[in-house]
Amino acid sequence: MAITASQVKELREMTGAGMMDAKKALVETDGDMDAAVDWLRTKGLAKAAKKSGRTAAEGLVAVAVEGGTGVAVEVNSETDFVAKNAEFQDMVAKIAAAAVNAADVEELLSADLGGKSVADTITDKIATIGENMSLRRMAKVEGDVVASYIHNAAAPGMGQIGVLVAMTGGDEAFGKQVAMHIAAANPQSLSSDDLDQAVVEKERQVQIDIARESGKPEQVIEKMIEGRMKKFLAEVTLLGQQFVVNPDLTVEKAAEEAGAKITGYVRLQVGEGIEKEAEDFAAEVAKAAQG
Repeated sequence: MAITASQVKELREMTGAGMMDAKKALVETDGDMDAAVDWLRTKGLAKAAKKSGRTAAEGLVAVAVEGGTGVAVEVNSETDFVAKNAEFQDMVAKIAAAAVNAADVEELLSADLGGKSVADTITDKIATIGENMSLRRMAKVEGDVVASYIHNAAAPGMGQIGVLVAMTGGDEAFGKQVAMHIAAANPQSLSSDDLDQAVVEKERQVQIDIARESGKPEQVIEKMIEGRMKKFLAEVTLLGQQFVVNPDLTVEKAAEEAGAKITGYVRLQVGEGIEKEAEDFAAEVAKAAQG
């Protein structure tokens, strides 16, 4: 019987098996979904299924720079032990290299990685290493000069925090200094023009409420707010921050002195924004004992 793409998709979602394996299982079982699941299990190709629901909040961020393009990817695993696994690191490095020519995560998942798609490669690695994994995100920058920095490196080009900086003018050495600054200071945006206005308005309202608690007249409060918002914007925007290499200068001023203009940046940190499940050790042991 003819096997449809929707059947293959459904089986992949149920088992975590690769696309070609799922299709073959359906062909071998004449489209019987339950039998196809069993077929994959007997072949050891459905091991990823039990792991697909577990939280993957560890892993690595990897960066790759090619010409004027830099890309950072985050590939997650369940434990930091896997992040130290050479097999996992090799896969992450290859995914980062493939990401240079991909427009987004969806395209990257379909990209070829030695005869298999990135998605199928990750699925296979889940089965062999035994932990849930996922390609969570990627981000790109482009510029005349692109510099990178990895903080807490686990291997060349990958670690816990990955930073890319794009500039016109300047050189890679200065760019790396800026990247190190970004890793440490974690700015919210390049400049005040790029900052989410909802964030600005929320901070403004907080400062207004604080100022009004003082009981000062409204005209005095307005001047207080103006100064406090100026300070806030300097603290959260990259160009306004004091440069960690030379705190006497803002990053913007340091760039000017280096003959550079910073046009963009990316900062990815492993697991940021992922809510980890809390489970006490006794419960974990009990669950393991139950199989």
